[in-house]
Amino acid sequence: MKIGRFEDIQAWQKAKTASLSVYKAFEGCKDFKFKDQIQSAAISVMNNIAEGFERKGVKELERFLYIAKGSAGEVRSMLYVALDLKYISPDSFKVLSSLYIEISKMLAGFIRSL
Repeated sequence: MKIGRFEDIQAWQKAKTASLSVYKAFEGCKDFKFKDQIQSAAISVMNNIAEGFERKGVKELERFLYIAKGSAGEVRSMLYVALDLKYISPDSFKVLSSLYIEISKMLAGFIRSL
């Protein structure tokens, strides 16, 4: 299947949904530096997928997909700290962590398909 727009990429769609979930989960967080960092990492996942796609080269796309995958790992890492600091509930941690694990798997599959 040929993908015509980055908006058609399933990993981008899932990353968009996940980033909105991160924004909502941390909207009341008073640790502004932490909040900014995790929200930036969440947005970075979807933006790197988009940027890589728009560059129109397979090598560039692959490079940006790896960056997106790294940002997904960054979000997951920060979720552990958020849980330990009680910024989020165990249920929120489980939901968000699962989302970013799924996104990482989707990105790995996309990279393999290139």
